[in-house]
Amino acid sequence: MKGNTKMNDKKVKNIASKSENLTQWYTDVCTKAGLMDYASAKGFIVYRPDGYALWEEIMHYLDKRFHELGVRNVYMPTLIPMSLLNKEKEHIKGFAPECAVVTQGGDKTLTEPMVVRPTSETLFCDYFKDIVHSYNDLPVKDNQWCSVVRWEKTTRPFLRGAEFLWQEGHTLHETEAEAREFALSILRVYNDLGRDMLAIPFVMGKKPDSEKFAGAVDTYTIEGLMPDGQALQCGTTHYLGTGFPEHFGIKFLGKDNKIAYPHYTSWGVSTRLLGAIIMIHGDDNGLVLPPKIAPTQVVIVPIRADSDPAVVEAAKKIEDSLKKLNIRVTLDLSNKTPGWKFAQYEMKGVPLRIEIGPKDLAQNQCVLTRRFDSSKSFMSLDKIASDIPTELDNIQEGMYQKALKYLNSHITEVHNYDELKDVLTTNKGFAKMMWSGDSEDEVTIKKDFNATPRVMPFDQIAFDYKDCLTGKKADKVIYYARAY
Repeated sequence: MKGNTKMNDKKVKNIASKSENLTQWYTDVCTKAGLMDYASAKGFIVYRPDGYALWEEIMHYLDKRFHELGVRNVYMPTLIPMSLLNKEKEHIKGFAPECAVVTQGGDKTLTEPMVVRPTSETLFCDYFKDIVHSYNDLPVKDNQWCSVVRWEKTTRPFLRGAEFLWQEGHTLHETEAEAREFALSILRVYNDLGRDMLAIPFVMGKKPDSEKFAGAVDTYTIEGLMPDGQALQCGTTHYLGTGFPEHFGIKFLGKDNKIAYPHYTSWGVSTRLLGAIIMIHGDDNGLVLPPKIAPTQVVIVPIRADSDPAVVEAAKKIEDSLKKLNIRVTLDLSNKTPGWKFAQYEMKGVPLRIEIGPKDLAQNQCVLTRRFDSSKSFMSLDKIASDIPTELDNIQEGMYQKALKYLNSHITEVHNYDELKDVLTTNKGFAKMMWSGDSEDEVTIKKDFNATPRVMPFDQIAFDYKDCLTGKKADKVIYYARAY
């Protein structure tokens, strides 16, 4: 027996409405769902267990995929000597305004300022120069899990902070073709992460030159779309060419017995992904988490457990059967009321709630409530072990399809200035336009709409023949949007 009862009212009263005040709603959810707290140092946060658990699941997924590609984990120092960072002028030019600089150690002034790493290309290159000598030493495929510091003027939990957690991969290859293909293979892994774990669809493609990483030849990106129509860069990979190796003296003896410079890639995703999960899936009652990444996938709430030991026994049997399936399950036997528990676990975004009371037990069944669409159904207790995994898979797919439908419905082809204005000023998401490659477009759109070119999608299917602003001949498809 199944039903499809929807929530008609806002059960959690102490958070703002998502549709009415997204900024306050986001802050409320981050703090009241127990994901983070603000630290004493401005711009820094404390990752609470439920928040860090989300990052752990991302780490586990990516670490496995990286190892399948031959990547190994290393760890680099937190501090970079200023002279080392200055070896790559383009690089330091790109990050200088955001760098935190240490000038004193203990009671002594340092002879050279040290930069708290904003990223680690210079550190890796300084290391690579001592381990690469021959083509036999290539490829080198390293990754580190760490934090970086970028002194942002405006911060928001997970989305933009003075410090954030990430992984940064760095690889060296014998040829440009091999390096570019590896950078793209990592981008595909990031896209798979969105689909398989986060239930988030991305637009994959290349950044225009104005938006690429400092020092990169080409930057590839996955772009997500948030519920206010703004884009969020969720991960990037970079083909860095031979510039860094040339500056740092990284050379190898090739198969042709000639000295050459290796081709360099770097790539990373960060805890910004947690912000994407919160915003894309959440609702007025709090978090809505995809089962694959949720710290608790199923919560069991017994009804009248204090007066009926049989209910408690049945709930424990359900818990045991789910644990044997490696499902992350919580049995709440606290003395809080069922209503309080329902609201609490909805706030925390637990994907599936199982309720069981005396009446359910008499009929050998339990009640299932999905978090993402609030649908209810009954399930025989005899089918818990066989059907709950399928139910979680269906929730995961349902969430992905819901997000995909939103993304696809918020990509709009524009052919002229007025259509572009309509998309970018009314929260309609990505403006898909033909582009001649003229930087004049970027200047105009930034000035008039505070929007930037987000991505040139890989599926370059022309839908017009001219640039919608300049009227010049255009053969490139590019997406513009306001962005976080």
